[in-house]
Amino acid sequence: MRSERDTERFEMKAVVMTAPGGPEVLKVADIPEPGLPAGRQILVRIKAAGVNPVDTKLRSRGTYYPDNLPCVLGCDGAGIVEAVGDEVSRFKPGHEVYFCNGGIGGEPGNYAEYAVVDERFASKKPESIGFAEAAAAPLILITAWESLHDRACVQPRQNVLVHAGAGGVGHVAIQLAKHTHCRVCTTVSSPEKAALVGELGADEVIDYRTTDFADATLAWTDGVGVDIGFDTVGGDTFVKSFEAVRHYGDLVTILEPPAHTDWKVARIRNLRVSLELMLTPMYDGLPDARHHQSRILDECTHLFNQDQLHVHLSHTLPLEDAAEAHRLLEQGGMLGKIALTVD
Repeated sequence: MRSERDTERFEMKAVVMTAPGGPEVLKVADIPEPGLPAGRQILVRIKAAGVNPVDTKLRSRGTYYPDNLPCVLGCDGAGIVEAVGDEVSRFKPGHEVYFCNGGIGGEPGNYAEYAVVDERFASKKPESIGFAEAAAAPLILITAWESLHDRACVQPRQNVLVHAGAGGVGHVAIQLAKHTHCRVCTTVSSPEKAALVGELGADEVIDYRTTDFADATLAWTDGVGVDIGFDTVGGDTFVKSFEAVRHYGDLVTILEPPAHTDWKVARIRNLRVSLELMLTPMYDGLPDARHHQSRILDECTHLFNQDQLHVHLSHTLPLEDAAEAHRLLEQGGMLGKIALTVD
């Protein structure tokens, strides 16, 4: 057992980012294991890691901690608890967990064989899904949940517009909105994506390549507009969404509004515009907010186990193919998520 390794440090396999740049800066390397946990920490043997757009952005532009290179990316992870600190109460060795922790350049991320996580920031992995699906879930689930519940205060029987419904955040946002008994319309760009969102429960599917989504959304709501617009695309899509949201409605975006934004329509409609970045609690060191995010995952665990929530994996690749995973993600048009498995 690793709990006996209290005097030695061992090496583990990881994928490290050596410098800002293309996918080729991700290199397989042997690095020191994190060591035994202390206090409220748990040591997790990683079984899978999620790959998110933020990973590719940090890789290409530089992390939040640019002087801390090389570093390990990967915010999302799932695995098995191998050892616990002396103040841990929620988990024991052998428990299966999933979490969003590290990977933005400060604490090491999850493109590795082991990670140390504060027990307050981890949740029990759903029994109904595998490690790859669990690892692909935390960041997108927290983002969608905070956007719909914490920002827009979603209520039953509301009309919700989800942009890019076949994407990572979008496809779980559809399910969370439907679980709240909302009517959902969503935008897609292909028949394959339309089929996926239909299976997830979308009530109205708009091909934005051939249809003005604002006009289609207004027609779907008898000219009123949706109660909540959820923008996962940004840019002109965010600005155009002003027209699709009802007076005094909510618009939540996970991207920074463009500098050229004309706010006139939003102002006339008295929209409440909210920003969502689920990484803020980790970046700014807000433990209570991070604990709240783990409670969101606890709620989602129940939904998974009740077969009311699913994560669609487009690709599952071995850890050594992290660079290829980044290439696939940057090509665009992804259905759902990509996960890396750690053998």
